[in-house]
Amino acid sequence: MEYKIIVDSCGELTEEMKKSGVYETASLSMQVGGANIVDDESFNQADFLRRVAQSPECPKSSCPSPERYMLSYKGEAKRVYAVTLSSELSGSYNSAELGKKLYMEGNEEKQIHVFNSRSASVGETLIALKIRECEEEGMRFEEVVQTVENYIEGQHTYFVLENLETLRKNGRLTGIKAMVASALNIKPVMGATPQGTICQLGQARGIKRALTKMVEQIAKECIDSKKKILGIAHCNCPERAEEVKQMLLEKLEVKASFIVDTAGISTMYANDGGIIVVI
Repeated sequence: MEYKIIVDSCGELTEEMKKSGVYETASLSMQVGGANIVDDESFNQADFLRRVAQSPECPKSSCPSPERYMLSYKGEAKRVYAVTLSSELSGSYNSAELGKKLYMEGNEEKQIHVFNSRSASVGETLIALKIRECEEEGMRFEEVVQTVENYIEGQHTYFVLENLETLRKNGRLTGIKAMVASALNIKPVMGATPQGTICQLGQARGIKRALTKMVEQIAKECIDSKKKILGIAHCNCPERAEEVKQMLLEKLEVKASFIVDTAGISTMYANDGGIIVVI
């Protein structure tokens, strides 16, 4: 291949992406209940959710090392693109950038760019798909970088989770001063800011109403939907994801849409029943 795309494992790859030979995953790892779990093809979501439910401690994650990214930059590909979860949520972006700096010291002829997704999960998936689309159109490296950076600027991330405890305990809700009592069954509708931090967009009583509110928010904010791909990730709730997809397609006409199950890192933060939507 003339190029390849590295996606850290917070971004889910579709089956077609896995088979294409274009994509490579840089795995993060998770620690829960004394076990270290690598977020790769061996990840067992059901087992992980069981471990989280049984552990009194909050699960934690570790990003790929600069050396791990350096290994990914090697090979025959002349152009390499890396996509990481938001630099505001993880050290993966900084690790990829440091790995690039170290690798380029003796390999100046190779072109490498690291994209800060300012999102996570299926947001990274969509960015990786956009990179491939640009490459297949024959764009020069610089054009690909600029086009994809512009795409990231216009991307929007939304999610509704059954609970926010993992995000809260791991300090990912900085700036959100108060979360309503779970006893009232209030579910916040969350999103990502342009900088890649997490913000609260609204709330509703019960998961169904929160999902409806999220769909309404997406339909209200989405511009030029016919040119966009709708991506939905779910954590162990395929029927819920399909319902959200159908609600959105009743309100928006999109270029394409797909649903993926969350991989390890996204599962850790989304928790059982979480839904993530990016468009």
